[in-house]
Amino acid sequence: MTENSRPPAPVSKRKAASARGAARRLGVEDWTAAALSILLREGVAAITIAKVCEELGVTKGSFYWHFDGIDQLLETTAQFWCADHNDAARGFQDLDELPPRERLTRMGELLTGERVWQVELAVRDWARTNAKVAEAVKALDQRIFHTLAGTLVEMGFSAAQAELRAGVMCFAGIGFVHGNQNLPVPTEEQRREFFRFITSGEG
Repeated sequence: MTENSRPPAPVSKRKAASARGAARRLGVEDWTAAALSILLREGVAAITIAKVCEELGVTKGSFYWHFDGIDQLLETTAQFWCADHNDAARGFQDLDELPPRERLTRMGELLTGERVWQVELAVRDWARTNAKVAEAVKALDQRIFHTLAGTLVEMGFSAAQAELRAGVMCFAGIGFVHGNQNLPVPTEEQRREFFRFITSGEG
């Protein structure tokens, strides 16, 4: 019997081979995205190895190819959300090319998107009970703060004034995350008016 005429493998073996191939194609981003999806729907307590594998349609063996245990996945998910990839998703990496005032407005638009605040609210709630997640959130907050302060310095504000106004914007953003379900969501014009207000006065 030639190779081309060899009978097909049993269905169970073909499925297993297909699953192994899919698992090899999965990257860390796929696992963290699955964990975030579960976090949004059901909370951090629902993120288990079995649940994440079910989300991705793979076996537990696939999980252990990437992670030592669920704690490592949780830590990686938090870091991933707050790292450079998250900045790229929000468009931060493209902002340096914009004029300072337009850059501030664009940041406001990116940071108040519905998907962003939903994930951020879930992650911030998680940070209250997980020190490593809290560290990751702190790192992101500081990155946003320094980006805002640097932009304000470019606009002519002193370092002290830039930090003061950047702090106001950061606290306003965090307040939006926690209060958006109870308060009116700012319109585009209102966001622009806020930035005009916060950047008024002499630098």
